[in-house]
Amino acid sequence: MIGKQIIVELLVAAAVGLLSSAWLLWLRRIGLRALTRLARTTESRLDDLALSAFRLPSLLWCLVLGVYIGLSAAPTMPTRIGQLVNDVLVIVLILSVTIAVGRFFAASIVSYADRLGLAIAVTGLTTALVRGVVYLCGALVLLNTLGISITPILTALGVGGLAVALALQGSLANLFAGIHILVEKPIRVGDYIKLESGQEGYVVDIGWRTTRVRMLPNNMVIVPNAKLAESIVINYHLPEKRMSVLIPIGVGYQSDPARIEAILMEEVASAMDHVPGLLAEPAPFVRFIPGFGESSLDFTLIVQINEVADQYLVQHELRKRIFARFQKEGIEIPFPQRVVHVHAASVEVPPAC
Repeated sequence: MIGKQIIVELLVAAAVGLLSSAWLLWLRRIGLRALTRLARTTESRLDDLALSAFRLPSLLWCLVLGVYIGLSAAPTMPTRIGQLVNDVLVIVLILSVTIAVGRFFAASIVSYADRLGLAIAVTGLTTALVRGVVYLCGALVLLNTLGISITPILTALGVGGLAVALALQGSLANLFAGIHILVEKPIRVGDYIKLESGQEGYVVDIGWRTTRVRMLPNNMVIVPNAKLAESIVINYHLPEKRMSVLIPIGVGYQSDPARIEAILMEEVASAMDHVPGLLAEPAPFVRFIPGFGESSLDFTLIVQINEVADQYLVQHELRKRIFARFQKEGIEIPFPQRVVHVHAASVEVPPAC
């Protein structure tokens, strides 16, 4: 008789829980629509980020609350089963809140990094650290709610910390190297860098273990943070994006250097408004350097570009214009030449036998 009563109460609890969950989900849907319309009328992005972070967990909260209401309809349920279900609901609730809060803080820091003036650049490592702190706090709250003392756990972590550190030497080295890169800022997300190994491209992300660099052919180079911190890196965006481009030009020895300099300056001036990335300030200039080559008079045209990726189009367009102008002016671009002197040598003819 008792078993049948429990089964009936469980069925009633399940029905009440389903109805309550459906009603709560309907209220959630209406509430989210109203909050979304309200968020669109505000200038702050915090409300949008909060809605995005809590949208999915709120679905779980409705289900958990529905189950809790359903259990309230079964007063004679065994205490052991009721306590077990309550513990499970508490665990699910705390975990979902922790995840939602972690997502909200990470998204908020990414969105307001410049406005907050953070000393550490916001990358994958930064968001991972923020989420890690929130998750750790959530774990401590969960353990305290379940009545589990955290003192033995902290003691065990302290004793086992040395073994973990020895086992994860490589990962920890990459983690601290990533933090060092974020604090010192030798490279930043968005910078164009050239690695010691020769690869170059834009820094996409600095994670807890690796840094990702997207090359111009749209390939990704994955560099461990420890190796990146120890290698020599050229950052083309420091101290600023603007940079100089040196274009070597050789002409025949019969050319007038002053005339060559004037032609080069005229062609650069005519290209200023037509070549993207070519800057008028600082002004371009020509130098008779390296000077006297083996087969030509060698000049160097120095121009300023907006950033390193503009150098390819700028050099392409300027070389086309200079070559067309040299052909029009009859200026020779010589091939490598060698003068070979042959000295006649006396040859003794052996006597006939």
